[in-house]
Amino acid sequence: MKALFIGGTGTISSAISRRLLELGWELYLLNRGNRNNEIDTKGKPGKLVEINCDIRKDSVESVILKLASASEGQPFDVVADFIAFTPEHVEKDFSIFKTLCRQYIFISSASAYQKPLSSYLITESTPLANPYWEYSRNKIACEDFLMNAYRDKGFPVTIVRPSHTYDERSVPLGVHGEKGSWQVVKRMMEGKPVIIHGDGTSLWTMTHNSDFAAAFTGLMGNIHAIGEAVQITSDETLDWNQIYRAIAAALNVQMHAVHISSEFLAKNSSYDFTGSLIGDKANSVVFDNTKLKRLVPGFHAKVRFDQGIRRTIDYVLSHKECQIEDKEFDAWCEKTLATL
Repeated sequence: MKALFIGGTGTISSAISRRLLELGWELYLLNRGNRNNEIDTKGKPGKLVEINCDIRKDSVESVILKLASASEGQPFDVVADFIAFTPEHVEKDFSIFKTLCRQYIFISSASAYQKPLSSYLITESTPLANPYWEYSRNKIACEDFLMNAYRDKGFPVTIVRPSHTYDERSVPLGVHGEKGSWQVVKRMMEGKPVIIHGDGTSLWTMTHNSDFAAAFTGLMGNIHAIGEAVQITSDETLDWNQIYRAIAAALNVQMHAVHISSEFLAKNSSYDFTGSLIGDKANSVVFDNTKLKRLVPGFHAKVRFDQGIRRTIDYVLSHKECQIEDKEFDAWCEKTLATL
């Protein structure tokens, strides 16, 4: 089985790439090559082929067609784009791959579900509408284009909707700066107060990327997934207070939390908390993964958050490259806390 990943080395896709090689797939990674060395191939039956270019800037059609001509015009069982964010991105993908793959997987987002929610329990039939976040509206527009291509032209699309997926390299949080979550972790270790949006009781779901990979690969080459939208999340539900307490416990520190309303944060910050909070994390969500489990029999998420976050903390603390300071965000925290 052959797959082409556009991207392939991010939080979600790196775990899928590793799993595919373990399963014996022939995997082509089309990206700029910045992190391909992190995909370990040793002792794995699969084959990794790198195509180093930028699909958004470079002309890749000739490269893809060359690969196609070597396999009678149908080289890829699956093409998955992990860096498609706008309709223009998926329109280009369609023009390139409309005859060159048996399945095209688009990675959308659970943030595309309606805000505010009419029901806390989310299924794939929950309406898509997010007036607060352009990122989510673009994902919805991508889905619309691809589903029209499926209905009108038979394009074999599968849409996947992740929620908050994390790996070993970054601590998942609700409120952080543009340089990631390390500064919040550092504040915890220094005994400084950390900001939690709202009262911390809204419900959320964290999914480890290894669990996501197990579900995703079960959809690859799956004829029953064609023309379908499928959400992939853990079944574990936590509130934000529990999430932050689990992080503090993994750090073996006392947490000093200050709760601030999401509306206040959105109105009094240069950070995009309107999108990331009002349009996403401030809402209580519980995911019904019945459809996923029907399409991938036997799947269930195995990594409990308190276990997964300990792996993440251990990795981050032992890898300096994950410890990116954000003095601007730290100063914003102090300024915001001083106004209370």
